[in-house]
Amino acid sequence: MSTADMTAPAAHATVEAAVRAQMSKALGGKRGIVEAAVPTLAFTGTWVGTNELKTSLIVGIASAVVLLLVRIAQRTTPQFVLNSLVGIGIGAFFAARTGDAKDVFLPGILYNGAYAAGMLLSIVVRWPIVGFLIGSVTGDPTAWHKDPALVRLCSRLTLLLMLPCLLRVVIQLPLYWADQVTALGVSKIALGWPLQVAGLAAMVWVLARGRTPIEPSAQPSV
Repeated sequence: MSTADMTAPAAHATVEAAVRAQMSKALGGKRGIVEAAVPTLAFTGTWVGTNELKTSLIVGIASAVVLLLVRIAQRTTPQFVLNSLVGIGIGAFFAARTGDAKDVFLPGILYNGAYAAGMLLSIVVRWPIVGFLIGSVTGDPTAWHKDPALVRLCSRLTLLLMLPCLLRVVIQLPLYWADQVTALGVSKIALGWPLQVAGLAAMVWVLARGRTPIEPSAQPSV
């Protein structure tokens, strides 16, 4: 991480601006979106064409490895490719053990369910997860919790962040139970970055309406 990256958060005058900046990093740009989708596209397309689990897994993993090698050759960050490779790798492990192609998608369903449950719990106990993002900007991970307005804002943002995860589980779990492998592949792509972008767009809309000043925790009280 460069010095510029380390000092960038201080340039944000409001909580809303800081959260927008942090959320924009999560997308990884157009290339990150494509890299996240390619292994699933490769696996699903091969499965539809061959109905061979082993071949589909090899093609899916190989596509992620190729993208990773391109990143390494270009000396650019491999973060999103690695995320994709780990995801398809865990799914392949599940499917290889059971011999059932639908199990490639089971880890993702479980992950989204656990993530949604964790975020919902954080809202219920009034320690919304997005609040800790504010803490990473101010330098104090919990100071934001003293401001009821900030807690409410972070609760709304955490709810918007949770909804895509919950929707994926609601749609994909019945498909998993029904052994709809192709539909699972299509839904994983359709409910992946497009849905995440929609959720983040809603968060940006909420953030654009507010002007909550950041109070750096490093300043001494008087």
